[in-house]
Amino acid sequence: MNILFLCTGNACRSQMAEGWGRHLASPGLHFDSAGIEAHGQNPRAIAVMAEAGVAISDQESTVVSDALLAWADRVVTVCGHADEHCPVLPAGTAREHWPLADPAKATGSEDEIQATFRATRDGVQRRVRDLIARLTTEEARQ
Repeated sequence: MNILFLCTGNACRSQMAEGWGRHLASPGLHFDSAGIEAHGQNPRAIAVMAEAGVAISDQESTVVSDALLAWADRVVTVCGHADEHCPVLPAGTAREHWPLADPAKATGSEDEIQATFRATRDGVQRRVRDLIARLTTEEARQ
């Protein structure tokens, strides 16, 4: 099964989700991410994922394409903007929405901003673990 995480700029949340998906994946599950636009990877997202032992620096910040949508069996939007502007999906493609706040909009001291990125990282990890468990259970039933 192919899972695509879709965000506004494919810089933080969707990059983290792709990284966790690849890191935690069960056999037969494949992950990618894209954005409505491509803003480049956020260095703080790369750093907090590395703290957790997940390297995402080799992932690319890309714009969603028809080819990626055709590849995906499930599209997970990880922000409201992507949910509202998600392209029409091919018939049979499942879709779900995770309303995650953008850590790149965090303000305060560097420690406070880093704490926001870490909280997002940990929240994304929980959601990806849950998604993998649900998909594995669904597959086992079939």
